[in-house]
Amino acid sequence: MLELAGIIVLGIIAQWVAWRFKIPAILPLIIIGLLVGPISTLYTVDGTKLLEPVWNGKEGLFPGERLFNFVSLAISIILFEGGLTLKKDEVLNVGTSILKLITVGSFITFIGAGIAAHLIFNLSWQISFLFSALIIVTGPTVIAPILRNIPLKKDVSAVLKWEGILIDPIGALVSVLVFEFIIVGEGYEYTKEALIEFGKIIIIGTSIGFTSAYALFYAIKFKIIPHYLLNVIVLSSVLAVFVLSDLFAHESGLLAVVIMGMVLGNMKINELKEILYFKESLSILLISILFILLAANINIKDMLLLYRWETALLFAIIIFILRPLSVFSSTINSGLKLNEKLFISWVGPRGIVAAGIASLFGLKLSMEGEPGAEYITPLVFMVVLGTVLLNATTARLFAKISGVFLKSSDGIIIIGASNFARLIASYLQKNNRRVVLIDSNKNHINKAKSLGLEAIEGNVYSDDLIENVELNDIGFLLALTGSASVNEFAIEKFTKIFGEKGAYRLISSDEMKGENTESVQKLFIHSDDYINLSEIVRDFPLINEIAINSYEHYITLLKEIDEEPQAVPLFLKDNKDEIHIISSLKDSFKIEKGNVLIYIGKRIN
Repeated sequence: MLELAGIIVLGIIAQWVAWRFKIPAILPLIIIGLLVGPISTLYTVDGTKLLEPVWNGKEGLFPGERLFNFVSLAISIILFEGGLTLKKDEVLNVGTSILKLITVGSFITFIGAGIAAHLIFNLSWQISFLFSALIIVTGPTVIAPILRNIPLKKDVSAVLKWEGILIDPIGALVSVLVFEFIIVGEGYEYTKEALIEFGKIIIIGTSIGFTSAYALFYAIKFKIIPHYLLNVIVLSSVLAVFVLSDLFAHESGLLAVVIMGMVLGNMKINELKEILYFKESLSILLISILFILLAANINIKDMLLLYRWETALLFAIIIFILRPLSVFSSTINSGLKLNEKLFISWVGPRGIVAAGIASLFGLKLSMEGEPGAEYITPLVFMVVLGTVLLNATTARLFAKISGVFLKSSDGIIIIGASNFARLIASYLQKNNRRVVLIDSNKNHINKAKSLGLEAIEGNVYSDDLIENVELNDIGFLLALTGSASVNEFAIEKFTKIFGEKGAYRLISSDEMKGENTESVQKLFIHSDDYINLSEIVRDFPLINEIAINSYEHYITLLKEIDEEPQAVPLFLKDNKDEIHIISSLKDSFKIEKGNVLIYIGKRIN
């Protein structure tokens, strides 16, 4: 009981530490697992582990094959959740560079790492290519924490982000196929029968995955499943599909759940986001338990297998040869600069899916007596820990050295995508400013995108925006919604993240009635709220510019506009072509001849 409770408590502590220090969760999880597992044998009185998942094959938390069974079921749930995130439209729209990175780049890593493992460690070709298939995967859970505090151009962040998201299920699928080919070959010695058996696994796994996805889709669509049972029925369906597929074709269960997730994730299901949230929460708990168990299950002798110079050589080949070769081959004629390609080459941490599947397959192949299978788990763990540690400690420094680190975050995020927000965003974008609109109204987002604006459908009350590494170059925050509470919440929550250069909101109707309107940094002149701006844009959807000759002329124009009910001053463009936000009549920046006052509404002579 103490050990079971301890695993859960330690796992959640590791997740909190990862959140608090903005590091990938897999790092503290594996370190804790090693400390209570193999490393603990060095300081316990009787030389046993503090946590022993399996002891002598009969005793421990999971004696016999029970650890393998638990890991199999847990990985099936994690892979299903990964499959749900793979959207066909996203794959087609991410751009050729990312598409090449997850295809051409993955192939180079697969072939190169397989050959290197075979030559350096003298492993069989089967084990070598299983290892190389496992280290294809870089996941969003390891990329995001590393990039979150590094201000980068959107293009660089986008490549790394989407590579991690898309390659997770693809890498898992390749690993599953290689593993199944090994299992089949052991029984049939790679004869014609082996290929037939392999084809059987592919056909049954794929067909059961597709059939189950459609069955679940129609059950949800026609309201056969009550809402309060939706998440638990989806969970039980995943486990049922995994076991059922395995019954028809041994080892086809993982393939079936990956296919099921991919198919279901590309269907139009309103409840999909809710299912994903539940699966993400469950995956966090499973991952927390899983990696402490798996790390604890490693023995000192397994770790000593890697205590040799060949390990460093293999790691160096993966990091310094194969990763750059994959990136540079995939980004030919991409528009990315040399320094950007170098940075992307440097950041390639392996993640949770790689380590989890490696442990599962390592366990299974060791139980089957496959020569060299004992290397799979420690080798993959070495690559995972090595890449995460390397990137977590050096990514920021390398960004500065390579010149991709943005010294100034000039991007602007606008909360709200109404008519006047879209008009303002269009003007700023035409003046070479990156602008991102955020709104929970899908109609507003679609209209913004039709204007060529960057827009994200999102809720300010969720943490999705904070997790989005593509927003690292944002320095200004403008809250322009019709809800005073939403605007105030956005300012309170996001100022430190997106508003380092300034965070502003619209004045509320209640504040307009009060006397003191200068105490808070509010947008534009303090006599115009959301309703006034909406009415002005409805009647005069234009942005005008007036040249300013002096500070006195500026004040005169502001007063004239302030008295004019059909115009609102927005920005001031100085003679350096920089746009400044106007937050009151008493803006203090220097006014010189050649400055331009920008306002929305009726043209004033």
